[in-house]
Amino acid sequence: MSIDALKEALPAYAKDIRLNLGSVVTTSSLTEQQLWGALLACAAATRSPRVIAEISAEAAGRLTAEASQAAKAAAAIMAMNNVYYRSVHLIGDETYATLPAKLRMTVIGNPGVDKVDFELWCLAVSAINGCGRCLESHEKVLRESGMPREQIQEALRIAATVNAVAATLEAEAALTATV
Repeated sequence: MSIDALKEALPAYAKDIRLNLGSVVTTSSLTEQQLWGALLACAAATRSPRVIAEISAEAAGRLTAEASQAAKAAAAIMAMNNVYYRSVHLIGDETYATLPAKLRMTVIGNPGVDKVDFELWCLAVSAINGCGRCLESHEKVLRESGMPREQIQEALRIAATVNAVAATLEAEAALTATV
């Protein structure tokens, strides 16, 4: 199980996705932990069993147990926060933004890995989940921590690519099942 297996599973019409998947993995300027944590968190965010299995299997050899747990925690907490904060934003009544969320989020303060890595993974998952407020918040923290925009963009490219892999493989499975 691996990134290569995902690339091989993609149909011919998804050649660009295949090439992008190879590129985001092999040309990254992120640290190995940042890269593989982002890949794992994004895989979890897609909810695709195939993508989760393939990426988690390869990430297991590249991440510590703590980093793996933190990447999965980023996906879990953002599954909640992205819905909440996107909804508060979309309602359009700023009064909701002044109310306490009353949702436990202690993992954000103590993720078990470098805070910058965790913030990067939260940003990537927020891109998949489409929460503008969370994207703005995590990008601000990353920039204030000194992370260059180019590395933040890499996390967005990872999110976009992993999401496209999952969408393509799920669609292809559904299309071939109906034939």
